[in-house]
Formats: sequence, C-alpha cells, structure tokens
Amino acid sequence: KYHVGFFSPAATGRRAHVHGDLIAVTAGLVPDARAAPRRCASDAIRGVEAPFGSGTATRTYGTVFKAKNRETHEIVALKRVRLDDDDEGVPSSALREICLLKELKHKNIVRLHDVLHSDKKLTLVFEYCDQVRRAIRSQNARGGRARYFTDLKKYFDSCNGDLDPETVKSFMYQLLKGLAFCHSRNVLHRDLKPQNLLINRNGELKLADFGLARAFGIPVRCYSAEVVTLWYRPPDVLFGAKLYSTSIDMWSAGCIFAELANAGRPLFPGNDVDDQLKRIFRYPFPYPMYPATTSLGNVVPKLSTTGRDLLQNLLKCNPVQRISAEEALQHPYFADFCPP
Repeated sequence: KYHVGFFSPAATGRRAHVHGDLIAVTAGLVPDARAAPRRCASDAIRGVEAPFGSGTATRTYGTVFKAKNRETHEIVALKRVRLDDDDEGVPSSALREICLLKELKHKNIVRLHDVLHSDKKLTLVFEYCDQVRRAIRSQNARGGRARYFTDLKKYFDSCNGDLDPETVKSFMYQLLKGLAFCHSRNVLHRDLKPQNLLINRNGELKLADFGLARAFGIPVRCYSAEVVTLWYRPPDVLFGAKLYSTSIDMWSAGCIFAELANAGRPLFPGNDVDDQLKRIFRYPFPYPMYPATTSLGNVVPKLSTTGRDLLQNLLKCNPVQRISAEEALQHPYFADFCPP
C-alpha cells in the first residue's frame, strides 16, 4: 500500500530533516537508484526502504520514513516501531500515542491516518508536513541563503531575532486551539515545546509528539512528575506535584508565548530543577514570599499590553489560577485577530 523511498542526500548536498511524528524532506531530493530494495515486514508496505539522510533517523521510540500511498498517491510519514523479542510487546508510549491520536482529529493536531502491525514491527501512518523554505539574509553575504524548517524551533532559528507581532499572534492562537481541543477530549499533552510544534508552508501550526500525553478524568489521578521538558515545566511539577490537570499544558504554552514574543529566546532556560525555580522566581511571576526582580516589560518588551496580560494569566504559579485554553482564546489579545 505504501512505497517507502530512499532519498540520497548526496544527490543534492542537502540532508533530510526528521521531526517527531512528521517528516519533512528538503526539496529536490531524488530516489537513489543504487539502493537495493528490501522487503518490508508488513505486506501493506513494499518498496525501497531506508531512513532519511545519513544514518538512521530515530525519535522517541521509532524510526521515521517518507512514503507514498500507492492507491491515492498521498505523501505520508511512517513511524516504524520495532517490537522486541521479549514479552514486553509494544512500547507503552506508542500505545498511548495511538489511542489518543485516534480520538484527536483537529487541523492543529498532527493526524494519525492508519496503524499497520506485523510480528516484528508496528507502523504508524501520519500526515506529511511539507518543509518550509525561507530565504535568510546574512550580514556577511551579498545575497540570501535558503533555510528549511518544519518546527517552531527551526522557525526561530530562521528569523534572526525578529518575528512580526501578527505571526506571534497567529501561532499562539493555533497553539491554543489545538490545546483547547485536546483538553475538551480530556487529553493532556505534557510535553509542549517548540520542537513539538510543527509548521507547514501554509503557516499552519500543529501539535505533535504525543508520546508523553495522558488521558485524564475526574477525579484527577496521580501522574508522574517526570514530564515536560525542564524549560517548560511549571513550578508545581518542579516541586514534585503528581496531581495536575490541564494547567500543566497552559504553563508550557505561556513559556512558548514569551519565546514567540522574543523571537526564539527561551524564557526560563534552567540547567537543573533548582536553577529552573530560581529563574522563575526572578521574573514577575513569583510566589508571594519572593519579590520580583524585573518588570514584565523588560521580559517581553515587544509584546503589547494585552499580550502581557495574557502571559501573566498563563504563568500563574498557582495552577488553580492559571487560565484555560478556552478562556485564553477569548482574551482581548485576540480581539483584532482573524483566524486563518
């Protein structure tokens, strides 16, 4: 059903980029005729098989390939999960991602099309995120140079410290829309960061990499405190809280919002848990017993007054006081925004 292509980086001098559940390949890559075809484990997938770029491209618990559906000719991304020979079976992170993504169908969430299973491999079929090409001007060069990116982190790297306010607002709105949908379906992402936010050439932002996501219910269950990348982890979880809900994602969204406003400069780039807490307390989002040492205007100087108010509501140290995704979408910051 799916033809998996081997694309030679030597053909163009460029490497393919793998990211999370989606994969984007530099334009101009061509099939390598020298690659010998190998049979796939599943009868549903046949063709030339090899990871992108040089070496094996892995992410979380699988290897990602670009493929074409033989019937519809649709380009998709395949995440291959090799099953161990022992009795452990399918990795829990893969099962979790499959179960949750099957229920999450939204334009701002990566789409899981299909799941293929064999004795040795589990293959997740995702939508393909086309890679964005952007011309970057260099001060040391007369002309520009092309840069390719698929996620928000790479987008930051391409903007040279300058991101226009409308783009900031658009990306933040789409992030909140995707989060609001997840939370309405009782799903916590638990690992929001720029690397897990995919951007296509239409400027659409999609939540990806649900390997740490969890379904939640009432009453709230105890979960692990070892979630969320350190820089985007809320203080309550840094202190070891295992009872949390949607507020864990909203803090991460606030950190990403500040990073958007500062064109890629992380808000709290801590080295460890202690350093992370110290950095949080130095900013104007402290616990009452810690005086703020800087103003919000200095933290996000390019953000509007309404934007700063939204940021403050996202970065409440008390998780109960943190604004929800639905409430954030109704904030005055988005009053003049026309959704794409």
